[in-house]
Amino acid sequence: MTERAYTADNVTFILTLHLKPGCEEEFLALLTPVLDAMRDEPTFINAALHRDPEDPTRFMLYETWADLDDVAQVQMQRSYRSAYWERLPELLAKDRQIQVWKPLRGDFA
Repeated sequence: MTERAYTADNVTFILTLHLKPGCEEEFLALLTPVLDAMRDEPTFINAALHRDPEDPTRFMLYETWADLDDVAQVQMQRSYRSAYWERLPELLAKDRQIQVWKPLRGDFA
């Protein structure tokens, strides 16, 4: 992996997703190929998926991209996301929470 320095145009999304019980495996099966494909996008910087240790139906996804406009106009429309987008509403117990942040620094081993 090539490390990229953060710039003023970078944007980080923190998504919290609460799934219906029993939907966790399907969710991961749909999301995994999306995360794998994102890695090859030229404006992708990093992503990390987390699971709540106290609630196995609650996930947090952290994504950093080089440009907000590219995410909104290009990345969200990628065909590799279609199966995930189509099925996600049925898997969610409640609406996703989405926060947008400006990254300042990243430290990775």
